[in-house]
Amino acid sequence: MEENRILKIIIAILLPPVAAYLAVGLTKHFWINVILTLICFFPGMVHGLWLVLKDKK
Repeated sequence: MEENRILKIIIAILLPPVAAYLAVGLTKHFWINVILTLICFFPGMVHGLWLVLKDKK
């Protein structure tokens, strides 16, 4: 289980929208992450990390 979380963190750093999708699915947070990533990569990465780290699964 811990390996899965580490993998999600790595994905959040490299591909934030994918990590957002894995964490919350196709919700508003996914689309917010896509927009943040397109505007500038860093805010999308921070948002993706936040979504992965707050995920209780």
